[in-house]
Amino acid sequence: MDAGSLTWVLVSAAMVLFMTPGLAFFYGGMDRERNVLNMLMMNFYCVLIVPVLWMILGYSLAQGGSGNFIGNFDFLFLDGIGILDDNGGQLATIAFLGMFAAITPALISGAVADRMKFSAWAIFVPLWLLLVYVPVFKWVYGGWLGDRGSLDFAGGTAIHVNAGIAALAAVLVLGKRKGWPKEGQPPHSMPLVMIGTGILWFGWFGFNAGSALAANGQATQAFMNTFLAAAAAGLVWVVVEWKRDGHPTNLGAASGIVAGLVAITPAAGYVSGAAPLVIGGIAGLVCCYAVKLKSKFLFDDALDVVGVHFVGGLVGSLLIGFFANPEFFDGTFEEGIFYGGDAGLLLEQAIANLSAIVWSFAITFVIMVVLKKTIGVRVDEQVETTGLDFGLHGESAYH
Repeated sequence: MDAGSLTWVLVSAAMVLFMTPGLAFFYGGMDRERNVLNMLMMNFYCVLIVPVLWMILGYSLAQGGSGNFIGNFDFLFLDGIGILDDNGGQLATIAFLGMFAAITPALISGAVADRMKFSAWAIFVPLWLLLVYVPVFKWVYGGWLGDRGSLDFAGGTAIHVNAGIAALAAVLVLGKRKGWPKEGQPPHSMPLVMIGTGILWFGWFGFNAGSALAANGQATQAFMNTFLAAAAAGLVWVVVEWKRDGHPTNLGAASGIVAGLVAITPAAGYVSGAAPLVIGGIAGLVCCYAVKLKSKFLFDDALDVVGVHFVGGLVGSLLIGFFANPEFFDGTFEEGIFYGGDAGLLLEQAIANLSAIVWSFAITFVIMVVLKKTIGVRVDEQVETTGLDFGLHGESAYH
């Protein structure tokens, strides 16, 4: 990498790392007062264990070799990766991708809030990283799905759809929270939610624009797309709930912003013009209603991971099939339907996401069942009632 691109990738990596504490605040504020520290710990644990595993084994399996389904052990413990031949470009890329790997399992924590044993979470995260995230990442970036022609600029399929459907599998095994859905469980601190939203939005510029892996025009367009899609989605969500429920809420604005950020992630480096506004607007509308499905189908996704990340990621990924504009980027990818293409790209997007959904759901379900049958995945009733902060960590967020 040239010096400018190397600098941008390193800065972007730091921004993506900052997103995990932002996610912790976002989820922590949405959670209940007696469980906020447990939620923070679940997220911070991901930035403790995942970088270690990524360096030892994860990156090698995710990007090593030329296999279509899984990598090899060429880069075990980062063996053979230097800084002289490429000015540290590969090492910077590994660090950048490691930040993505850290935040992806953290997304799942919001679904299992208020009732999962931390000991089970401590085992779940490394298992899920190696058995689910790494294979899907390989398929999308350098494996059979990418070779077929599917597009995922910054992780719509590999991260959001992957983690979102895993969240559904996890809560089906874990079961509902005590009292849900009859008892209302509103966010305990909206200021924390809004602070977390701001940190996420800031970090997402590195998440998406940094995925160009260069300081170039594509990065600039991805930056602008990220800005516009989040604003459009947040605006649509607020308008919809205002009309539907009679009042606009901070939670709606925050959820809409995140939905827009999720939806534009796979498309950020492939669309231009008004496309991010349309993608964000559609995501804001669809996700606003999708989060209500948990009450209808009675799966207790505590903090709306399925409705925002799974649905938002799927919406954004599929819309690439309509809005991809290779001519604008001087790219070699296939054009979307609105730019003269046929349904080929849309079909590849559907195949890629369906493959990730099936694999992630099945393997996550198996991991959770095995943990349930061995060490157990759920706290006892007394801890759930009195709070996970003190019961599992011996701490209290507020005095």
